Amino acid sequence: MKRSTLSHSFLNVVLVFVESSLTLLLRLDPELRKAAYPLAKQETVVCLRLYLPHVEVYATFSNKGVLLDANLPIGRTEPDVIINAYSVQVINAMTTHDSATTDKLQMRGEAIQVKLVKQFIMQLGLGSLIQSLIKKFKGDKSKSKPNETELDQKRDDYKLRIKEQQTQINTLTIKNRELETTAKELQSKQKMLTVATIIAAIIAVILLVTLLVS
Repeated sequence: MKRSTLSHSFLNVVLVFVESSLTLLLRLDPELRKAAYPLAKQETVVCLRLYLPHVEVYATFSNKGVLLDANLPIGRTEPDVIINAYSVQVINAMTTHDSATTDKLQMRGEAIQVKLVKQFIMQLGLGSLIQSLIKKFKGDKSKSKPNETELDQKRDDYKLRIKEQQTQINTLTIKNRELETTAKELQSKQKMLTVATIIAAIIAVILLVTLLVS
């Protein structure tokens, strides 16, 4: 009886630790929150039947996070998804992003919910926690500072715009010169026409006077 009580107490301590770790991961990792959202929306209950040691744990997804308990939640007669596996297999699946390791876990339940649970497990991992912590405390430098590729791209864009504007300026300059030349030609023709008209008028007057005198 004492062994059973001790074992149960130890299990509760482990569950509290794991639940706290999951809560931290959900706060820091937006991709993990995305993976947990559809499960929380359906209030999915997952039963973990572990071997070596033999333990049965229930994980309930909700808007508060992932709640762990040694008993089935009140109001539920059976879990939505059941996972049968050795403890080592579950630990390996939860600490890596390896799909092959996750597929080795025996899962029973509706195909859609099983798929969602697998996606959530694959999103878990120490690597995600470390990356999230680095971004949290140091900031995402890749977003705050543009990288060299982006700077080169911007420089190329500016050079291209300047080249296009220079081409447009040159084109406008040529057209302006053409218009100036055309205007000068028209002015020259107008002067010649005016002079020719005056000369013709003078000749006409002289002829008219000559005819009248004779």
